[in-house]
Amino acid sequence: MSRTFVASFLGWSLDAFDFFLVTFVVVRVAGDFHRSIPEVAFAITLTLMCRPLGALIFGWIADRYGRRRPLMIDIACYSVLELATAFSPNFTVFLILRALYGVAMGGEWGLGAALAMESLPAQKRGLFSGLLQEGYSVGYLLAAIVFGLFYNAIGWRGMFAIGVLPALLIFFIRRHVPESPTWLAQHASRSERPHMPAFGSIARYAPLFVYTVLLMAAFNFMSHGTQDLYPTFLEKQRALSVGTVAWLAVVYNIGAIVGGIVFGALSQRIGRRAGILIAAALGIFTIPLWLHAPTVALLGLGGFLLQFMVQGAWGIIPAHLNEISPGGVRGTFPGFTYQIGNLISAPAAQIEATIAKTHFATHGGAPDYAAALSAIALAVFIAVFFFTAIGYLVSPERRTEELSSRA
Repeated sequence: MSRTFVASFLGWSLDAFDFFLVTFVVVRVAGDFHRSIPEVAFAITLTLMCRPLGALIFGWIADRYGRRRPLMIDIACYSVLELATAFSPNFTVFLILRALYGVAMGGEWGLGAALAMESLPAQKRGLFSGLLQEGYSVGYLLAAIVFGLFYNAIGWRGMFAIGVLPALLIFFIRRHVPESPTWLAQHASRSERPHMPAFGSIARYAPLFVYTVLLMAAFNFMSHGTQDLYPTFLEKQRALSVGTVAWLAVVYNIGAIVGGIVFGALSQRIGRRAGILIAAALGIFTIPLWLHAPTVALLGLGGFLLQFMVQGAWGIIPAHLNEISPGGVRGTFPGFTYQIGNLISAPAAQIEATIAKTHFATHGGAPDYAAALSAIALAVFIAVFFFTAIGYLVSPERRTEELSSRA
C-alpha cells in the first residue's frame, strides 16, 4: 500500500511540477516570442482545456485494463512532451505542445487517485486524500524552487528540459507497484459481461455526473484563479524580483500542503462536505491580506493562509470523488468530472489577465491584477460553498464504506 501511494503521489506531484513551470515564465516566453501576456496565458488555458480528453481516454483504458500500466504510459507522455516544449521553434508549436501536454496531464489524476484510494482502508482515506492532493502543491513548490535557483542560468527552455525527469518514476512503478486489488476483484466479477463504452457508463449516472462537473468547475476556478496569475501579479504590480517571487511561492505552497493534510484528516471525522464548507468560508477572509498586504512578509502570510484554505478544501477531493463514484467507472468518473471542471475553468488566468487590463486598469493605465484576482477569488469561494452545500441533496457521503463494496 505504501509504495502504491508513493507512486500515485509522485505521479501527481511531478505532473503539477511540469504544469506550473509555465506560470513562472509567462513574462519571459512573451518576450521571446514577441507576444502579450494574455496571449501567453492562453497556453495555460489550452492545457486545461485539453485535460478532459486525457481523463476520458486514460480513464476508459483504466476501467478496462487496470490502473497501473496506463499510469506508466501517461507519465511517459507528459514527460516527453514537457521536454519537447523546451525546443519550441515558435509560438504556434509552443501552443500545440502545451495542448498535447494537457491531454497527458488530464489522464494522471484520475489514474493515480483511483489506484491510491482503492488500495487504502476506509478509515485512512481522509488523511491520505489530503496527502495525495497536495502532491499538486508539492509540484508547484518544486517549480518555484527550480525557478528561483536555476532560471537565471538556464532560462525558460532549460526549465522545461528539466521537466523530463518524471519519466524516471516509470521504473519505480514497474518494479514496486501492484495493480489495484479493487479493480482486480471487480474485473473478475464482470469478466463474463461486455464492457460498456465510456460515454454509456457515464450516461447511466447523468444527474450525479452533471452535479460533480459543476462542483469541480467551481473547485478548479478556485485553484487556478488564485494560483496561475499570482506570480505575474507579484512581478508586474508589486515589482518583486525573481528570487522574492520564488520565495513567496515556496511559502504559500507550504501553506497549501499543510492545509490539504489538515482538512483531509479533519474530513474523516466531521465529514467531507463539512470540511470543504469550512475551508471555503474561511478563505474569503484571507483575500485582503493575500493581495494588499503592505510588506513582503505579510504577503507571505496572506499567501500561506489563502492557499491553506484553497488546498484544504482540495485535500478532501480525491477521497470524496472516489467515494461518490460508481465502482464500475471509478477509473473514468472522478478524473473525467475533475477535468471537465477544468475545461470550464480553463480561461481563469486569461480572464484575470484580460479584465485586469480592460476593467480594472489603474489611473495610469496599468493592469490592476490585484482587483481582478480579488473579484475572481471572492466569486469562486462562494461558488464552492454553494455547490458543496447542495451536494447533500444529490449523493450521500460514504467515507466509512470500503470502495470494494460498491459496484
